[in-house]
Amino acid sequence: MIRCLAIDDEPLALRKLVTYINKVPFLELAAQCQSALEARAFLENDTVEAIFCDINMPDLNGMDFVKSLAVPPLIVFTTAYSEYAVEGFRVNAVDYLLKPFGLQEFQRAAQRLQERIESTPVVVDSNPVPQAETLFLKTDYRIVNVNIPDIRYIESMSEYVKVWLDSQPKPIITLLSMKKMEENLPNYFMRIHRSYIINLKKIQEVNKSRVIMDENTYLPIGDLYKEAFQQYLNTKFLSR
Repeated sequence: MIRCLAIDDEPLALRKLVTYINKVPFLELAAQCQSALEARAFLENDTVEAIFCDINMPDLNGMDFVKSLAVPPLIVFTTAYSEYAVEGFRVNAVDYLLKPFGLQEFQRAAQRLQERIESTPVVVDSNPVPQAETLFLKTDYRIVNVNIPDIRYIESMSEYVKVWLDSQPKPIITLLSMKKMEENLPNYFMRIHRSYIINLKKIQEVNKSRVIMDENTYLPIGDLYKEAFQQYLNTKFLSR
């Protein structure tokens, strides 16, 4: 499933967009927003793999909104103004739907999204990072020493990451990319989703397309990461 966000300031256009998303079996609607500012607030606490975004909106237009994202997901622009097309592709948009568009055109754009995701290779590093014991992370106005084995999982939050620990109920929030975190973690951590890196030693259960870390924490396994994660599980299975 491709988890996506729908953004349009016109209620009827937004309703149509949501209807079309719900008609495509491999799309999952995470949220619908009537402004880029509302979408930005949503993305501060959640993540998606794709955004269907109108361009001409008040306060913050869709093009500037996408450019403001540190690591934007896949983008499909929807607009009534054809003059934005060239600029849309300059920001690496997957597709550009000119209003009024029908279900068939929308399905073609959704198919391009799926093809883009499937064509993105998953790189498994054959040279594991040295087994460091601690990390120093800057949070608020402090620098804290984090014991790496204490980390349960790491969650992406726009330009920040949340580092969830066994030793405390609240996460450490720090201005870092997921890529930077991956580069500095030992090989018993694995990326299972655009938004999650987990400590493999902390897994309690794997249930369908989710990893259960504890009774309150169910993390999705992204399509791009399933094969590598399954390969890891295959090495741990006990057989007769």
